Amino acid sequence: MEHIIIIGGGASGIVAAIFAKNSQNEVIVLERNSTPLKKLLMTGNGKCNYLNERYSTTNYHSENIEIVDKIISDKNINSIKEFFDYLGIIPNIKNGYYYPFSKQATTIKEALLKEAQKKGVKIVTECLVTEITKKNNSYQITTDKESYYCDKLILSTGGKTYPKTGSDGMGYLFLEKLGYSLIKPLPALVQLESNFKYLKEWNGVRADVELQLFEDNKFIAKEDGELQLTDYGISGICTFNLSHFITRSIDLNHKNVIKINFVPFIKTLITPWINNYAIKNSHKNIKELLEGFLNYKLVQVILKHNKINNDRFYKDLTKEEKFNLCKSLRAFEIEIINTKSFDNAQVCNGGLKLTDLNYKTMELKNNNGLYVIGELLDINGNCGGYNLTACWISGMLAGKSIGDKSDKS
Repeated sequence: MEHIIIIGGGASGIVAAIFAKNSQNEVIVLERNSTPLKKLLMTGNGKCNYLNERYSTTNYHSENIEIVDKIISDKNINSIKEFFDYLGIIPNIKNGYYYPFSKQATTIKEALLKEAQKKGVKIVTECLVTEITKKNNSYQITTDKESYYCDKLILSTGGKTYPKTGSDGMGYLFLEKLGYSLIKPLPALVQLESNFKYLKEWNGVRADVELQLFEDNKFIAKEDGELQLTDYGISGICTFNLSHFITRSIDLNHKNVIKINFVPFIKTLITPWINNYAIKNSHKNIKELLEGFLNYKLVQVILKHNKINNDRFYKDLTKEEKFNLCKSLRAFEIEIINTKSFDNAQVCNGGLKLTDLNYKTMELKNNNGLYVIGELLDINGNCGGYNLTACWISGMLAGKSIGDKSDKS
């Protein structure tokens, strides 16, 4: 009989346990919280966006993106979809996003835990791991309760996001003590902070926009969607999807500027469009004119930023004022000086280098019997179920590798 320990009862850990357990081995999950899958209940605003119809490496970020492409393969995606079908999860698919039809993350949680229980996985809760020691071909796991010994060890502790759920970065420390260097973990899928003068005045505004990110005046990436303007900077899914680039860039002391297109519905050159719109609404002053398509708070900020009085008319603006106004509508610039912390981030940017493991099994190359899965890996995705997919697949690969081997032995 083989003894398998999994440290961390999150999404990747529980899936790994299910696939690893068979009649020939013992599988124990050590979870520091009072219940497993605590963070899962927070995903998708409690609805759990657990998969997506569209997958490509453009949805993921890593220093070894070519390996991500092999992990998030069509074969592995289909296997995970079949797994959730087997669990009886009926998907509600909206714009490619998979949610349980119940619209409750608890549906996924209970299905996973019941399957783990049915297979005989033992879950030890309120158990804090303090040390990992390798002894010959086995591992000693020291906890605040007792010590455990295992033939195979899977690390699925999570990264550093939402530390109140138990993801406090201990997994990174364990890996470093075992001799592995990490790509510095930084917050990702996180809000962005700016030093723009009028943040408090546009706080609370939501707008459908297009964003372009520039690092040291060089174009990096673009996103579109609903932007949330806040008293610290900007938020929203389109912002989150750019944060991966920014958090790493800021850490390297680069300058980051986001240009906001507040009028993505204008598909032509903006100056003739505004001229024509102003002629049709010649009875309106500039404030009234802009409020025809922008939030009134945003209008006030744009006019103040350009030092244009509310009661002036567009036709009376100087050529320079018209140019600056049109630029603010189509390419409003704000400098990003920081991101919110791990307390606010949904995932980590960085982690264990993918070149340090066998991507087919998630086993570390220089430590037989030690596997790393989930957010500890240098894989992070955009919003849309991509990060959970990486957790499901890495957990499945590690668990299946162990379960299939021990079942044949």
